[in-house]
Amino acid sequence: MRKYSLFLLLFLSLNFSAQIITETQKLESLCRIWGFLKYYHPHVAKGNLNWDKQLFQKIDELESINDKETLNNFYTDWIGSLGEVAPCKECSIKENKVYFLKNFDLSWIDNRQIFSRDLSQKLHYIENNRNLGDHHYLGKGGRKIYFRNEKSYGSKFTSKTVSLLELFRYWNYVEYFFPYKYETDQNWNDVLTEMIPKFLMIDNDQNYHLTLAELVTKTDDSHAYLSSKEIQLHQYGNRKVPADYSYAEGKLVITKINATRFRDKSPLHVGDVIYDIEGKTIPQMVNSFGKYIPASNSWGKFYKAKSKLLFSNNDSLSVKIEREGQNLEIKTKTYFAKDIIHEKNKAPQKWRFIDKEKKIGYVNMGIIGKEDLDEMYNSLKSSTCIIFDLRNYPQQTIIPLSYLLLPEPSVYYQFTFPDPYYPGKFYSRKNVTGRKNPEYYKGNVIVLVDESTQSQAETTVMMFKQHPNAKIIGSNTSGANGDVVMFKIADLDTRFTGLGAYYPDGRETQRIGITPDILIKPTVEGLKNGRDEVMERALEYIKTID
Repeated sequence: MRKYSLFLLLFLSLNFSAQIITETQKLESLCRIWGFLKYYHPHVAKGNLNWDKQLFQKIDELESINDKETLNNFYTDWIGSLGEVAPCKECSIKENKVYFLKNFDLSWIDNRQIFSRDLSQKLHYIENNRNLGDHHYLGKGGRKIYFRNEKSYGSKFTSKTVSLLELFRYWNYVEYFFPYKYETDQNWNDVLTEMIPKFLMIDNDQNYHLTLAELVTKTDDSHAYLSSKEIQLHQYGNRKVPADYSYAEGKLVITKINATRFRDKSPLHVGDVIYDIEGKTIPQMVNSFGKYIPASNSWGKFYKAKSKLLFSNNDSLSVKIEREGQNLEIKTKTYFAKDIIHEKNKAPQKWRFIDKEKKIGYVNMGIIGKEDLDEMYNSLKSSTCIIFDLRNYPQQTIIPLSYLLLPEPSVYYQFTFPDPYYPGKFYSRKNVTGRKNPEYYKGNVIVLVDESTQSQAETTVMMFKQHPNAKIIGSNTSGANGDVVMFKIADLDTRFTGLGAYYPDGRETQRIGITPDILIKPTVEGLKNGRDEVMERALEYIKTID
């Protein structure tokens, strides 16, 4: 029996050492270990080593490694060269925090298909004796973390090695600090497996930016974007049809024709309905762009993509339109932005009475500021109903507005914050707003929302929902909530959501949005006739509660 056991152990040992690993498997393991050591290992976290240079060296050294035993020896030697990790007594002290662990996943450390038991133990030791001091690569400002001391290698494609560095940086940013990693359509581990070969195939600036944009899009986060002139030029174009438009029912409705400095007459008319651009329907256009436009859901994708639909690199676009019952195909000229004249619209009122007789007030949440709230409330507090229009982005008015409207303090949202001392873990905290106020507003609160209601706007809606007579009217909100983290990848501006945001009972809003109490969306006919159907529906509702 003993001889059999020894034979089995020898067989397994030989089998482990003989196992061949692919290039993608090697680079996956390197990405994980490099990122883990960057945020956990005390000497690396303190900035004592040139961590980018270490990665470049390891990428080169990996080329000669083809089996798992050699790979594990390679990582063991590397970890040993970083310096001794002292025991950390504070690391085992349980903090008084309510942890949110849906994002936390270090299970890859125990993947026996790649890592030996000895290497796994070394990595777990570093986890349990991690850096708790100042961090060279992370800063903390208020509720958020931010990334720092990252060397820029420019936005041009220079080498596959630098391209992999940017992939590894971004993948680990999301792995440890994106609060909604667990909600992405594609498992974040699978994203790494898929994107490594794509980054290895990059050979020019355009492909570099498009591949980065595809990576960012896989966060499925409407807060995310990649600012790239390269993508704008080659993917969408740098010339535009001089017209404003709205979207409804899979079509575009022209709402304004802008003049140009050439004074050309546009073949488009206000009220024209565009249903085809260069042989593609509007949904097909959005789908073709969608690979490079991050969004939390389908309506968020449409909202972000629609601004790019009438761009081209050609001097004209062919569009099919509906006009007065006829289907027409026309060519319309495109212009550089500098040649399009945008007339300034009359500044909208911050608040007003829509109907003084019925005492219906209206507040434009996109332009009213904190300094305006007392005057607004004194003007409208006698109303039986106030309509708060949140189809825009508010001016940080949640707290002072809650003091005027709510009868008492209320938990209106639950946030999750990244723990910089245990990367990958988030902790929860409930947010309270309002105060004891016997003179609170006792009328009806109507809130108008749509897919443009995002982030702080969604949080503001949740405050309004604490009012005893609140009603939300419109369509689902964006589904991207929580403060953003802004940073650069390949020297290009980008960002993602930095805090998790949930209903007080823990239900999710990310990717879902806030579902209105009364669902109403604009229609093509309504837009053609210049109607605000969401506002109309709100006024209809008010009639039922008079």
